[in-house]
Amino acid sequence: MAYTSRSAHSAPASAPPSAGFSLGILLLRMMLGIIMVAHGTQKLFGWWDGPGLDGTAKGFQLWGYPAPKAMAVIAGLSEALGGAGLFLGLLTPLAAAAVLGTMVNALGVTWDGGFLLPKGVEFTLLVAVSAAALALTGPGRYAADAHLPVLRQHRLSYGVGAIALALVTGAIFLLIRD
Repeated sequence: MAYTSRSAHSAPASAPPSAGFSLGILLLRMMLGIIMVAHGTQKLFGWWDGPGLDGTAKGFQLWGYPAPKAMAVIAGLSEALGGAGLFLGLLTPLAAAAVLGTMVNALGVTWDGGFLLPKGVEFTLLVAVSAAALALTGPGRYAADAHLPVLRQHRLSYGVGAIALALVTGAIFLLIRD
């Protein structure tokens, strides 16, 4: 019997994800989604002792972004809506791209603070890698995407495209800084 990279007992590539995989992805999506909605609403509305738009805009101004208030709105909406999309498993690749693109910028402006908190980037890296992982794996079977004809069957190309979109968009925003 010749060796193949796939065992005779492995599921075909088009098989739906297992229940355990989908539950694990659901937990990751929900937690990351809640965290990102909270961060976005801190920026947009000042909820949970957040800076609100004016405070967030001041940060963007210090980091050298043009139109800091617009940047604050973009960041807040990307985090809040991307987080909501991840939580629901709705348009998961795009939701992950919104979160990842925002984290690319966060990493770009905070990288010199070291790796560990209080000024480090480990939390931001964890959020970024989690968003990228969700873009690649898809939302699992317990997601709103499971009911959308186009996204019912997650494709790796959707995830790769979402990551590329996030990295390019994030890089563009970093490059337009003063």
